[in-house]
Amino acid sequence: MSGLPDLAAPNARSAIQPYRAVMEHALSPTTLTELRRPRPYPAVSVLTPTHRREPENAQDPVRLRNVVAEAKKQLEADPAVPRDRRLDVTRQLDQALAEVDLSHAGDGLVIFAAPGEHQVWSLARPVPERVVLSDTFLTRNLVSAQAAERPFWVLSVSADQVTLWSGGTDRVTEERTGGFPLSRSRENFDAERQQRIGDLRSTFRDEGTRQFLREVDTAMSTLLREQPRPLYVTGETAALSLLDEVGSITKNAVHVPHGGLAHGTPDAVWQAIRPLVAAEARKSTDSVARELESARGHRAFAAGVDELWQNAREGRVRLLAVEENYRVTVRDDGGDHLVPAEGGDLDAREDIVDEIVEQCLETGAEVRFVPDGALGDADGIAGVLRY
Repeated sequence: MSGLPDLAAPNARSAIQPYRAVMEHALSPTTLTELRRPRPYPAVSVLTPTHRREPENAQDPVRLRNVVAEAKKQLEADPAVPRDRRLDVTRQLDQALAEVDLSHAGDGLVIFAAPGEHQVWSLARPVPERVVLSDTFLTRNLVSAQAAERPFWVLSVSADQVTLWSGGTDRVTEERTGGFPLSRSRENFDAERQQRIGDLRSTFRDEGTRQFLREVDTAMSTLLREQPRPLYVTGETAALSLLDEVGSITKNAVHVPHGGLAHGTPDAVWQAIRPLVAAEARKSTDSVARELESARGHRAFAAGVDELWQNAREGRVRLLAVEENYRVTVRDDGGDHLVPAEGGDLDAREDIVDEIVEQCLETGAEVRFVPDGALGDADGIAGVLRY
């Protein structure tokens, strides 16, 4: 997503790791920079909608094969593509197609292929069906999906192991990055003995445990600087108290007094934090509503894709709010306004919302996705302007 990771991007050949669903991970700044660097022409981006459930997902294999076939057709017809590069990129597309597992599909799929490499990204946000040949990959759909996912970290702490989880809208997955999971050696900690005598409280007064949690704090602090996200910390009350005492990462974290999750399953972790994640999402939506209302009173409010697209390009947007399933197709005729368009129109921009999201993030704006209908008469998208 790898992300959305540092996390290498999923399923790239060359410097990037095997295929995983991107929204199980974050799209890190390093990964995004790598994706955006120029490639030898052609860098091919293939996008197609996918479906999580029956019966809609029955169409996905055929649709995917067809859009990859269209990419090959465009490569064949492009006189700017030398034969050796065309064969190379075609081979990369075939390899990417063979590696796609649609049984774990999200709401959209993106394949990137260029000479010597390919990547597959599964997104938890729909994408328009399209093929783009350029000297860079089309990344705005990944960026928008990452922003919509509202990723967070979960750190599960025990006296002998600390596990890191990457969270999104409806799941967590174990994240093996930044040195995590971290474990104490058997020489320094006898977990079975502590379990036998039930001496949990003294375990967290032990100097070895204190040093172990200092190392955890240092590792997590480094990761948060590189990939800042909200943090939830789970563990026995004694573990959370000691981590508070010896470190700094928990100062802005949400504490979840639930033991056993450092050795737990992703589902157990998700069930433990799910109510807190939902509560934080409600607080975030309420906060956005207050900021937008204040902006109306200070004439710093904008709404609709037309206004937001203009202000995003000028770098004027400080906060962008988008309803989760808001999509709109437009055409840019070069005038002062975007024109509504139908899907399939050759000049249509089916992902203008994603373009606005990416442009706002590029200029340092905060982007929040809110439930459908939360923006009222703002027509699905609204913003607070800097000036």
